[in-house]
Amino acid sequence: MLCLEGKTHFGVPLQVAFMHNDSPEEDPETKGPVHISDDEFSFADVKPTLADEVLAESGDANLDLDSVESLISDAETTAAQVLNPAPVNPELAAMAQAHVQANHSGMSPRHQIEAWLGAMVKSGASDLILRSGGKPSLRISGRITFLPGEVPGPGPMKEILSGILGEVRMKTWHDTGSADAGLQLDGLGRFRINAYKQMGEPAIVIRRINEDAPELGSLHLPKHELEALALRKRGLIFVTGVAGSGKSTTLAGMIQHINRNAERHVITLEDPVELIFKEDRCVISQREVGTDTSSFSEGLKHALRQSPDVILIGEARDAETVIAALEATETGHMVLCTMHTVNAAQTIERLLGFFPAERHVQIRQRMADTLGGVLSQRLIQDKSGSLRPAYELMVPTPHVKELISEGKTTELARVIESGTEKGLISFNQCLLHMVQHGIVELDHALETSDRPEELLLSLRGISGGNDRGKDTSGQPQRAPVQPAPNAPTLSKPKRPNDDFPKGLK
Repeated sequence: MLCLEGKTHFGVPLQVAFMHNDSPEEDPETKGPVHISDDEFSFADVKPTLADEVLAESGDANLDLDSVESLISDAETTAAQVLNPAPVNPELAAMAQAHVQANHSGMSPRHQIEAWLGAMVKSGASDLILRSGGKPSLRISGRITFLPGEVPGPGPMKEILSGILGEVRMKTWHDTGSADAGLQLDGLGRFRINAYKQMGEPAIVIRRINEDAPELGSLHLPKHELEALALRKRGLIFVTGVAGSGKSTTLAGMIQHINRNAERHVITLEDPVELIFKEDRCVISQREVGTDTSSFSEGLKHALRQSPDVILIGEARDAETVIAALEATETGHMVLCTMHTVNAAQTIERLLGFFPAERHVQIRQRMADTLGGVLSQRLIQDKSGSLRPAYELMVPTPHVKELISEGKTTELARVIESGTEKGLISFNQCLLHMVQHGIVELDHALETSDRPEELLLSLRGISGGNDRGKDTSGQPQRAPVQPAPNAPTLSKPKRPNDDFPKGLK
C-alpha cells in the first residue's frame, strides 16, 4: 500500500492511501507513512509503485499494459481530486473567514454555527446545510456552494440540537429521526430548522425566513387573482408545490393582504411558526404544533371555538386534517393550506387518496362545494440567475366543479390549458408569457413544463420570423397561437390584451 500525506488548500491534513492488504510503506527514519509535501508531490514519482499495486490487486499476471494504464489513470484522477479539490467561491470563503480563523483559536460549536449563519445572511442564501463532521454548505439561487471549515462532530451537534429543539422535540428527533423548530437570533433574524439523522448522526438544514411579510405584488404571481382569493369570506384554498418552492411565502403574502385590507381574526397552525406577523387591521393568533397544540387536526378542531374568520394550516398531512378543514369551510370560514403536490389535478387526487374508495363520492362532492382555489407553483431560473415562480391557477368555475364532483380529475389539466374560462391559468400559459417577454430561457421553460411539446407548439406562433412577435421597441409581444396540423387544441387565438389573465401582465 502506498500512503500519501499532504494538505488540502484549506490547510487541513490529508492522507490518501492506495489500498492493499500489506502494511503502509514506512519512512525508514520516522517509521511513519511516507510524507510528500505539496511542492514535492508528483504522480511521475509514484506511477511504478501504482503499477505494482494494480498488478498485485488484479491477481492477473497477463493483465495488458492498456488496462494497467487505465487503472493507474483512474487512481491518479481520484487522488488529484482529493488533494486539489475545486476552489470554494471566493466571496463566500471571505464571508466565512472569520469562522475559519476563530475555529483555530478555539471557537465553540455554537459560535461556529452562528458564524455560518452570518455568512448565510450576507450572501443571501436560502439554506444552510450542516452534517456532523462534513463540510458546511449554502444553497444560493438553487445551487449548492461549500464553505470552508468542518461541521462539529456528533457530540457537539447533539448538544446544539438539544438547546434549539428543547426536550419534547429532541425526543421526537430521537424517536422519529427528524424534528422541526424555529430559531430567532438577534442581529441575524429568524430561521426555520429541520433536524434529522443521516448515517445515525445529527444533521441540520436551516432556512432563512424574511422578517417582513411580503406584498403579493412582489412575488411574480397572479396578483389580482390572489388578492381576490385572499379576501374571500369562505372557501378552501390550497397553495401547492415541492419543498422549497415558496408556498409559505405565498401564504404569508395572502395573510398580509388580509391584514392590510380587512378586519378579521386569523389563526395560523404552523410547524414551526415561521414569519411573525405585525398586526395591522387583523388580530393574528399564531399557534405552533408541538408547543401550542399537539397536531394540525387537533389545533384545527379547537380553532373553530376561537372565533376565527381565517384559518391557515401549515400542511394537510392526513384524512383527519382534511375533514376538519372541510368542516371549517362548510361552517363559513376561509381555510388556507399547503400540500406537496405539483399541480391542481394531483392535489385533488392526493386529497381523495387520504380516504378509502367508498368515501370518494362524498368527499368529491364536499370538495366541489367548498373549494376556493388551487395555486401550484415551481421555481424556475430567470435570465439574471435568480429564481422566480412559474404557476398554475385553478378556481372553481362551474365546469371545474362538475369535473371534481364526477371524479373526472384527469380532465382538469385540459380545461385549465384551454384558457376559455376566467381565472384558469396553466403552467404552459405562464411559461409562454415568460419566454415571450424575455424573462426566462426557452430551455429552462421546457424543463419546467409538464407538457413541453405543447409549449413548443404555442411558441410557433411567435417564432416564424426574426421580427415576428416584437414591436418597434424590441419587447416581445403576445401573438395568436397557430397549432400545427393534428396538434392538441390549445387556447383560441386572442388579440394581445383580450381577457389575458391579469396576473401575467
